[in-house]
Amino acid sequence: MADDLKRIADERERWQKGVEPADAGRFQTLSGVPLDVLYTPADIAGFDYLKDLGFPGQYPFTRGVRNNMYRGRQWTMREFSGFGTAKDTNGRYKFLLAHGEVGLSVAFDFPTLYGRDSDEHISQGEVGKCGVAIASLADMETLFDGIPMADVSTSMTINGPAAVVWAFYLAAAEKQGVPSEKLRGTIQNDILKEYIAQKSWLFPPEPSMRVITDIMAYAAKHVPKWNTISISGYHIREAGSTAAQELAFTLKDGLTYVEAGIKAGLDVDVFAPRLSYFFNSHLDFFEEIAKFRAARRIWAREMKETFKAKKPESWLLRFHTQTAGCSLTAQQPENNIVRTAFQALAAVLGGTQSLHTNSMDETWALPTEKAVLIALRTQQLIAEETGVTNTIDPLGGSYFVEALTNEMEKQAYEYFRKIDALGGMVRAIEHGFPQREIADAAYRYQKQVEDGRRTVVGVNKYTLEGEKLEISLLRIDPNVEHEQHQRLAELRKKRDNSMVKKCLADLKAACAGKDNVMYPIMAAVRVYATLGEICATMKEVFGSYEEPPMF
Repeated sequence: MADDLKRIADERERWQKGVEPADAGRFQTLSGVPLDVLYTPADIAGFDYLKDLGFPGQYPFTRGVRNNMYRGRQWTMREFSGFGTAKDTNGRYKFLLAHGEVGLSVAFDFPTLYGRDSDEHISQGEVGKCGVAIASLADMETLFDGIPMADVSTSMTINGPAAVVWAFYLAAAEKQGVPSEKLRGTIQNDILKEYIAQKSWLFPPEPSMRVITDIMAYAAKHVPKWNTISISGYHIREAGSTAAQELAFTLKDGLTYVEAGIKAGLDVDVFAPRLSYFFNSHLDFFEEIAKFRAARRIWAREMKETFKAKKPESWLLRFHTQTAGCSLTAQQPENNIVRTAFQALAAVLGGTQSLHTNSMDETWALPTEKAVLIALRTQQLIAEETGVTNTIDPLGGSYFVEALTNEMEKQAYEYFRKIDALGGMVRAIEHGFPQREIADAAYRYQKQVEDGRRTVVGVNKYTLEGEKLEISLLRIDPNVEHEQHQRLAELRKKRDNSMVKKCLADLKAACAGKDNVMYPIMAAVRVYATLGEICATMKEVFGSYEEPPMF
């Protein structure tokens, strides 16, 4: 074998002499990984098929987490949906389900993301604007009115107040007569990513990690089909990271949650199978595919060898993918349909279990029905017309793809070593390490675009003079905020306020002690305590968090 590789390398060197030279600096991935002109078996010397690649559904899962992948079941098709009131979004969900969507994905407005009620002064002007306003169990009941919660899988992009919003969902299902054991879905609940990228935290890191382990314990006992954390690289990438940084920081967040669960006394094989991931799919087609494949291999190895998980289900990295919102352009927005299609195809070839395709108008506003339908049809076209689902991991064994997968893995472990040297992920975040790395990467990319070294079609090349926006946009009715205020006022009049007061007192006592906080949160939710009231009670014990200066 060594002789064969040497012969190939020698022959390649002779071939290279006849290749017209080019500026090598032009040929690199979006993350800056230099790319060779050609890849051969010599580029993956030492490659062990069974150790590095294996078979689908078998360790190390490089080729996929199920043995028949899309030949047995397609990925879950979701569209990130939420705007205005719960009633408005309920109508959009019914529209999408009627047109072939099989999983729901909830986008919340800023007040909800920050654990605030819609009628708080700080919420003014933001209610229902960038997602749906959910301030109580009553709103969640309206959101899923007429939608059988036992039959749909629901993903909720919520982090700081995830425990409370999840409790709204569980209680709404109770109202429908659906036992929690039948519920399927995901809460993002990834607070470490919030400190790194999206910034919608409520409490300092230590109590936030406690709430997360309480959620994991509660779900293991009562909601066994629920994914308790969707460890999210998406927002890390949207903040400007490279693919390698997204891979490394996201996986390190996930491993930190595993450490926290074990430290809290949980059995790794009880909670780990319900951890899932959420990645971004950007425009560098092969780099994204390699990132997804490397992620599965790293997670399987770490769970089996480092954390000694025994169940194969604990070794599986199952992930949802969203196409890259940060790659969409306000200029020539129809181009975004094409960008999204390539990104979605990369996610499918990378083996995603769930997929959301962005709509062409999302740089301007929340998507219209027409735009979101095109985005959904993009997934359906890939699944039904392209033939890429007919065989598993069709790019597996490609010298280029395997070499790039190895490179992604190598860069991830280099970041792991740097983070460990700082004392782990929480300490690294407090030092601002991932934040600075992402900021530097974002600056380099933007400089390349401004200098013309990286093309963005319709922005710095192939532009149109006098271009005008010619697509319809979704406008949020300004009365949404007033209507939401009225509903909250009516709720507070009708509910048993003495019971609300008692339940909030019980919650405060649990936060101050060691009891699992999910039980008093559920009790408070059932008597219609609001999101803001519950989160404010928890802050009285846990405190608030302010990010220290980083730059």
